[in-house]
Amino acid sequence: MTDVSITANHDVFNQSPAFEDYNLYASDIALRQAIANNGGDSHEQVLQELGSELGSAEALEQGHLANEHLPKLKTHDTKGHRLDKIEFHPAYHACMARSFGHKLHSASWEHLLEGGKRPKGATVARAAGIFMTCQVEAGHVCPVTMTHAVVPALMFTPELADQYLPKILVGDYDQAFVPVPDKRAVIFGMGMTEKQGGTDVRANSSVAKPVRKPGPGAEYILTGHKWFVSAPMCDVFLMLAQAEKGLSCFVVPRFLPDGTMNDIRIQRLKDKLGNRSNASSEIEFNSAHGWLLGEEGRGVRTIIEMTTYTRVDCALGSAGLMRMGLAQALHHVSHRSVFQKKLIDQPMMSRVLADLALESEAATALVMRLARSYDQTDANGAGPEHETAYRRLMTAAAKFWVCKRGVGAVYEAMECLGGNGYVEDGLMARHYREAPLNAIWEGSGNVMCLDVLRVLEKTPGMFETVLSELEGVASSAPALKRAIDWLKQQAGQIVGDERRARGFVEMLARIAAAAELIRNAPNHVSDGFLQIRFGDGCAELFGAFDGEIDERALIKRSMP
Repeated sequence: MTDVSITANHDVFNQSPAFEDYNLYASDIALRQAIANNGGDSHEQVLQELGSELGSAEALEQGHLANEHLPKLKTHDTKGHRLDKIEFHPAYHACMARSFGHKLHSASWEHLLEGGKRPKGATVARAAGIFMTCQVEAGHVCPVTMTHAVVPALMFTPELADQYLPKILVGDYDQAFVPVPDKRAVIFGMGMTEKQGGTDVRANSSVAKPVRKPGPGAEYILTGHKWFVSAPMCDVFLMLAQAEKGLSCFVVPRFLPDGTMNDIRIQRLKDKLGNRSNASSEIEFNSAHGWLLGEEGRGVRTIIEMTTYTRVDCALGSAGLMRMGLAQALHHVSHRSVFQKKLIDQPMMSRVLADLALESEAATALVMRLARSYDQTDANGAGPEHETAYRRLMTAAAKFWVCKRGVGAVYEAMECLGGNGYVEDGLMARHYREAPLNAIWEGSGNVMCLDVLRVLEKTPGMFETVLSELEGVASSAPALKRAIDWLKQQAGQIVGDERRARGFVEMLARIAAAAELIRNAPNHVSDGFLQIRFGDGCAELFGAFDGEIDERALIKRSMP
């Protein structure tokens, strides 16, 4: 009798089934339409294949294991020789192999080796890959992103580009800790911040002295430290250090041309809130060798080409986390019953989910429109005037808004799962710890706002070009037209009063997202977003707005 009672008491019911073995691309209507709307539809088959792989039980388990078994620093070998090597769980390497195999680090640039034009939609399709990959395991995306983003910076010194591009632009992953000539493929990282400066990289104290004659491509000796270097297992880094003419950028490999190790010493790994699978470190270099990239004194100008692209991936990653949070919430509430009704049919829950669906689709539409501006411009931003302007202005604005909104959206989605969302067995707790990261990395929110102010002050024509595009869409939406009028009125005032910049940039990004929904989404989506983000009844908390939207249609459209 006791055994029967225990068995009956532990029957599992009223729980949602495992959230696995589904296609992240095929099940995301908003993403598919955003890709098509921005010229990436010719890459449909590749994205379908990646979406299927990422949604598999195997890939989800690899993401879990990569974060359960953290990277370890091995400073010395068994004989006491300096090693400075990072050891990872096989699941981490599996994630890396999948992302590099799908060319998430190189798809935008493969045409450079052949001297042709970038295939239409290649950058948009690659953005979709990052968007989906971050839903499963975001930590390993850091080195994928940096390897992709380093290409425009390398172009400043053609001989360095010629040396490294052939081993970047391959669909391969080589984890071996050996010199670059012995590798099939290489991974790039970067080191900018120091403990005394942080965001203010011009306060860096690391120094670089030329071995012989100074100049682009010349060899220098670097001495100093870096406070935050992510993915220190990378084969090569871009590092900032002070040369005679000022802050300069250097290509610093882990191994020297003679095969010996460069003097890059990993002091410790950072114990981070999230992003646990990704090793982040403090490093020192004492007489490390580096090669000048670009010109002396132009280090920020050189490395900003890299950080511009990494900022796009921050926005993509946050939008991806929002989508996964929504998908998990919808999956759970579709199977869970409370008070004799499915959770999804409870009025307040339905309103929260519809609100989250609007936020997720708006973020998706905005980041894919941003990706299109990169697809239609070259590595350094040259291209059609309206796309160049959109890229320059909206990279910072989109990163600011999407990354900020992502934190609250992921939290609200986690709450939809109740206690199940708060435990480490599932994805939501990990994603919640991951969510704040993208707003901090590659320029915090205030830095993004200052970047927008820089556009208003130095190239106001770019702002006017983007505003003209937004006004063209807003003609049929009075609420959006009023918001744009406010933006125009504020633009002339905030340049001299940066305290008001955050509100301005938030409104700019929100307007741009609304414009994309008006242009491309069904009416119940665009009308709903205008109603609860620009109407009189808008509210800060998800699900707290006043007014009516088509909740059922929004939920159905977003269902995974």
